[in-house]
Amino acid sequence: MELLQSLDFWIGLIEIIWINIILSGDNAVVIALAARSLLPKQQKRAILFGSGAAVVLRIVLTVVAAKLLALPFLQVVGGCLLLWIGVQLLRDEEEGEGEGKTHGSLMAAVRTILIADLVMSLDNVIAVAAAAQGSMVLLTLGLAISIPLVVFGASLMVKLMERFPLIITVGAALIGWVAGETIIGDVILRGILTAAPWLHYAAPAAGALFVVGVGKMLAARGRATQTAG
Repeated sequence: MELLQSLDFWIGLIEIIWINIILSGDNAVVIALAARSLLPKQQKRAILFGSGAAVVLRIVLTVVAAKLLALPFLQVVGGCLLLWIGVQLLRDEEEGEGEGKTHGSLMAAVRTILIADLVMSLDNVIAVAAAAQGSMVLLTLGLAISIPLVVFGASLMVKLMERFPLIITVGAALIGWVAGETIIGDVILRGILTAAPWLHYAAPAAGALFVVGVGKMLAARGRATQTAG
């Protein structure tokens, strides 16, 4: 019996770690985008603080996620927040390119990471909770182990963004895609989604196009204003 319980524990732990590897990709992109505008010394601190806080948020959210997801308009508001974050990150990054590149603040980057992860983790934590099967020890341990995974992923993304700037636009588009998925997944829109299942893909695509289009437009307008000034 003890052997079976031990086996169940390790299987559950592996499941949680694997789920976090799969679900942490978009979180790593947000962390990397927010941290990239910082000075090199601050980048590591933002990634570490942001990743640690993201995991703590997931632990807390796991307890209340199911109830929160039942609240109407919550995911609509959260998705709109993600759209705003994606636009701001892309706009700031586009404006910051070139000789006049400026550096952001550590607290602003961490705040952006926390807000984005709060929204993006609402539905993700349900999968983690299911794997934990009510065990808070298993849940906490599995999520704690996932911290270095998120840190490594974000650090790798920062380096890739430095070398391949196109990834910045792709990352912003990913945030918009998740925003569209979050909005269309709201409880008040499930009837519409059932009647028009194509919205399951159209809404995320629209979110991605919105973030990239508006972000680049605002960045171009900002550069034009700086040039005129």
